[in-house]
Amino acid sequence: MENEKNKFEKFHDKNYKKLLLIPALLLVLSLVYLGIFYVNNGDFIYKDISLTGGTSVTVFEKLDIVSLENDLSNKLEDVHIREIYDIVTKEQKAVIIDTRSDGDFTKQVLEEYLGYKLNSENSSFEFTGSALSESFYRQLLFAILVAFIFMAIVVFIIFRTFIPSLAVIIAAITDILMTLALVNLLGFKMSSAGIVALLMLIGYSVDTDILLTTRILKRSEGALNSRIFGAFKTGITMTLTSLLAISVALFVVRSFSVILTQIFTILVIGLFFDLLNTWITNVSILKWYVRAKK
Repeated sequence: MENEKNKFEKFHDKNYKKLLLIPALLLVLSLVYLGIFYVNNGDFIYKDISLTGGTSVTVFEKLDIVSLENDLSNKLEDVHIREIYDIVTKEQKAVIIDTRSDGDFTKQVLEEYLGYKLNSENSSFEFTGSALSESFYRQLLFAILVAFIFMAIVVFIIFRTFIPSLAVIIAAITDILMTLALVNLLGFKMSSAGIVALLMLIGYSVDTDILLTTRILKRSEGALNSRIFGAFKTGITMTLTSLLAISVALFVVRSFSVILTQIFTILVIGLFFDLLNTWITNVSILKWYVRAKK
C-alpha cells in the first residue's frame, strides 16, 4: 500500500500541471456550448413556466401522455407533459400539463380533448404571469451573484492570499458552468427550484475547497503530498456521502415530485464536477503555488 502511494505521489509530482488540461478543456467546451446556446435561445438555460409565466394543470386521471402531447402540441404553446405515479405499484395517478398559454384557453382545449368539464375535483390549475415570473427570475440570478460576492469576501478574509483564494472561487464558478452546460445538453427546463439547487451547489463546492486550502496552507505538519492526501481522504468522504444520500433521495422522489427531482439531479451532476474541480483543478493550482513560493 505504501509503495503504491509513493508511486502515485511521484506520478502526481511529475504531471500535476498537465492534469490541469482536463478541467481546462471541459471548461472551454462548457463556455463555448453556453455561448452558442445563448445566441440561439437568448438565455443560458431552458426555463419552465415558473420562470417564463404560463399555466400548469394537474388532471387526476389516467391518460395516454403520448397521445395527449401530440394533440395539444398543435394547439397550446410550448407544451410539456409529465405523469405522477405510485412509487410502489408504478400506477399512474395524475398527469401534469405545463404550457405558456393562458389558463382559460388551456382549460378550453383540455376539455375538448377529454370530453368533460374540468373542476376542482378532477383537476387543479395554477397560472403565473410572465412579468411576475421574469421578475422572480432576475431576483434569483441576483441572489446567485450576491452569494458569489460574499463567498469571495469570506474566502479572501480567511486565507488573505490572492492565488489560493482565487482557486477556491474558480472551482466554484467552474462547477456551476459545467453543471449548466450538462443540464442544457440533457434538455432540462430549469425551474426556480433548479436555481436554488445552484445556490446549494456553491455551498457544497466551497466546503471541500476550503478544507483542502486550509490543510495545505495553514498546517505545517507533514510533507505537502501528505497534507494533500489527508485532505483528500476527508473531502472525498464528505462528497461521496452527500452523493449517496442525494442519489437515494433522487430515486425515491422522482416518481412524485418534479421540484425535488430537479434539485437532486442538479446536485448530483454538480457534485461529480466538484470532485474533478477540487481534486484536480484546486489541488494542482495550490501545489503549483506552494512549490513556486518555496
